[in-house]
Amino acid sequence: MDNNSSVVAKASIKMAISSREEESQLKDLFKDDDVLVCAADIGGNLINSIPKIIERAIVSAKKTNIIRDTHVHEGAVAGAAREAIMQLQAKASGLSVGGKIGIARRGEHLSVCIYISIGLLHLNDLAIGIGHRSIPN
Repeated sequence: MDNNSSVVAKASIKMAISSREEESQLKDLFKDDDVLVCAADIGGNLINSIPKIIERAIVSAKKTNIIRDTHVHEGAVAGAAREAIMQLQAKASGLSVGGKIGIARRGEHLSVCIYISIGLLHLNDLAIGIGHRSIPN
């Protein structure tokens, strides 16, 4: 049996790599396992977009009731998103990226996954970063 950390990590990854059409199916599937999920699109120069990516993660998590409107919950999402971004930074620094944020929560465990495609001329590379935080119920 997976622990909650693994469950939310897997769910956030699946949300980040899913298509828009797959999202609603995944939401229903995860809801059966008491996992709340959401996703949001991102794009632009990675370094210049860091504040926007973190903001988008927080807003998406609040709109879908994954977190409450408290500084502790918002800080957890911001911290997990920043951790995921830092894992991507070395590979995509200064380059244009497009991708998706996947967020999942079950109980006290929260995971933010960022999946990006890195554009460089006609060559594209892919990368994934993931962060985890624990927050009170």
